[in-house]
Amino acid sequence: MKLTRADRKILQILQEDGKISNVELAERVGLSPSPCLRRVKQLEASGLISGYVALLDRRKAKLDVLAYVEVQVDRHSEEAAEAFKQAVLREPEVVGCYVMTGGYDYLLKVAVPNLDAYADFTMKRLLKMPAVKDIRSSFVLDTLKDSTALPLDYLD
Repeated sequence: MKLTRADRKILQILQEDGKISNVELAERVGLSPSPCLRRVKQLEASGLISGYVALLDRRKAKLDVLAYVEVQVDRHSEEAAEAFKQAVLREPEVVGCYVMTGGYDYLLKVAVPNLDAYADFTMKRLLKMPAVKDIRSSFVLDTLKDSTALPLDYLD
């Protein structure tokens, strides 16, 4: 899908405010509401817009501890990888999981209320997941930037 300047502006605005009305979006983009809505629907149909969510404030949700956990697995079989994946998907505290290159196989983003909850999660669940060999945790002390908006300069 070839993107126009209006499409890029729509994407920029929707990344900042997914609840904006179509009328206001159209006004800010410089289109009338019908063509604006048609473009949004095309961007959704293309898969470039994959969904809309409400972003919660982690601390107001009483999740004061944010940890990044490097996980090394013991075996690299397809069955072990699938079992680990399924175990991670069942854990609501794991809010992000990435397959990595380098010394560790996975990077988990874990949100919990406090260090006791993190210790409980680690000892009773994470270390008991299939094929987990080693973990290393890093805790977020402060957040300088935490954006869900992607850069648009690379789109054609």
